[in-house]
Amino acid sequence: MKIQSVDCQDLDRALSLEWLETNGRGGFASGTVSGANTRRYHALLLVARNPLDERFVLVNHFDEWLDIDGRSIPLSTNLYPGTVHPAGYAFCTVFQSRPWPTWTFEYDSIVLQREILCVSGRDLVIVRWKLMSKDIPSATMRVRPMLSGRNYHRTHLENESLSPDAVIKEGHVTWQPYPEVPAVRALHPGTYKHAPNWYRNVQLPVEYRRGFESQEDWWSPGEIRFEIESGGEQTLALTSESVEISDRTDIIKLEEGRRASLEQKAPTSDFLAKALWLATDAYLSERDGGQTILAGYPWFSDWGRDICISLPGLCFVTGRHDRAWHIIDFLCRHLSNGLVPNCLSALPQDSAYNSIDASLWLIHAIERYLVYSHDETRVRDIAWPAIQSILAAYREGTRHNIHMDRDGLIAGGSPHVQLTWMNAKVGDWGVTPRQGKAVEIQALWLRALEVGERLAQQFGDPDYAVRCRRERALALRSFRTKFWNEEGDYLYDVIEGPQGVDASIRPNQLYALSLCVDALPDDQAKRMLMVVKRHLLTPVGLRTVSPTDRRYRPRYEGGVSERDSAYHQGTVWPYLLGAFVTAWLNVFGKNPTTQIEARTFLDGLEMHMREACMGQVSEIFDGDAPHAPRGCPAQAWSVAEPLRVLIEDLDIPCPSLDSR
Repeated sequence: MKIQSVDCQDLDRALSLEWLETNGRGGFASGTVSGANTRRYHALLLVARNPLDERFVLVNHFDEWLDIDGRSIPLSTNLYPGTVHPAGYAFCTVFQSRPWPTWTFEYDSIVLQREILCVSGRDLVIVRWKLMSKDIPSATMRVRPMLSGRNYHRTHLENESLSPDAVIKEGHVTWQPYPEVPAVRALHPGTYKHAPNWYRNVQLPVEYRRGFESQEDWWSPGEIRFEIESGGEQTLALTSESVEISDRTDIIKLEEGRRASLEQKAPTSDFLAKALWLATDAYLSERDGGQTILAGYPWFSDWGRDICISLPGLCFVTGRHDRAWHIIDFLCRHLSNGLVPNCLSALPQDSAYNSIDASLWLIHAIERYLVYSHDETRVRDIAWPAIQSILAAYREGTRHNIHMDRDGLIAGGSPHVQLTWMNAKVGDWGVTPRQGKAVEIQALWLRALEVGERLAQQFGDPDYAVRCRRERALALRSFRTKFWNEEGDYLYDVIEGPQGVDASIRPNQLYALSLCVDALPDDQAKRMLMVVKRHLLTPVGLRTVSPTDRRYRPRYEGGVSERDSAYHQGTVWPYLLGAFVTAWLNVFGKNPTTQIEARTFLDGLEMHMREACMGQVSEIFDGDAPHAPRGCPAQAWSVAEPLRVLIEDLDIPCPSLDSR
């Protein structure tokens, strides 16, 4: 993604555009194209400790100046009350996000590039400056790091407990503002002058709009100076690692090669497919010596539901089969009473098992893994017993009153626990109470029993296959009888709950058609899809409730309670495009005509990937046009599901990515 000076030098526009670099260990660097931090999560060095469960902002920012011929040219930008200083954005002429964030600054005949990259598998960030101009005197770079050393969910204020000391050695300097957070080492090519100072009242306008603390104080320990020759380059590395850092140029070349390999194997015939393919790399992460998927940046960790829904798009269609297996194996080994942990933790006892659908999504993911990988041995030995334990728990009953009812359908929930993906709460108020029998849970149950029957036959257990087939036949009859709303031509969202029948027009019903080809008669399926399209489809995803509903909230904005009350009451979710496109082709047939039509449903995402977090897809959007992006600016399933349907359903050519 590339933008020119008209956007780079428009402060409001440049503040709205974000970039993201990730390290595959839960750490990341992020910021805005303007250079100013607008979120508490924006940072240069943000690392995870006790993988993914604790994250710390160690280095927030650099103040940078290029001194040449008696002139001092600012490259950085900061927001303070009533003023912007420095204002380096005014000299930025080009920004591009690939292969990593790169800015080009121009001042008269002076041209300088700045690059920022995270190194995969390392808590290591490298900043590189290139003096592109020829035949001019060498220049001096002055860099002032801004530190905090705080939990990434908080802000930092000036205090007396911060340690102002530094360990200064040739070529590197170490700071550790607080003993409970990792020390920071800066490896530089020049000299360091220790001159501690506080930079107060840095403004974070995005946090202000979200109703959070919106200003903080940064501690700057000193200044690093180094020379850049005309046509030359210099690098500075930031790390929390204690190991020795090898040649930084070699590290950059290795990282560049890794990213080039990823890009070479991406689809080339479709811009959106290629962009989504490249975006997938951000969400794959280590956990406890294994692998996981991060739900979104900047504030989400790994969630069982999000992992299982994202696996096909992030790993199966991209050929990362071995990595996918390690994730599946991890989830299978962490089942408790048939439930996948929804919120994972380093300590199993701290994981939250409050999801009715995550375990059923895992069954779906396992079957898709087998289709893509043909890895029958590992599925039979490890995943198949896990599937049987899940099915047994749902049949017999497990936590949160989750159980198979006499009609063969799955019921569950209690007044105080939100178990489905529509789980927003404001205090004790569940915004979308879905206790009872939710429509997508029945679709997932029908799918799980279908998988159970198929695998039982494959692994030589015909009696179990017969049981699953009979249970599915009962559930299917009950589903068709109880969920169809003849008056409205769509499926009820929830039945037999405390509120009776919930006739809200919601996107959850799509899973009946995307996961099960026989859930409804053809005529009903077509009528239902047209209702969903008319009420819920937007250029960037599907609304969570119809605009005709009295509870509809057109915009996701305001403080925490205001946003939570809109989260599933009209807010648009792009990941639902996956279910919609698959359902559309299942119902209307997969042929060139319907595929061309279905591809248009994804067109709005192409433009979106040039806004918000460039090269990524946001978590949510406003329900009303112009559908402003909201929530996390980079979300795993928002990338995964559109990519899945592009490759699986729309047949975009896609070479297999080597397993890593």
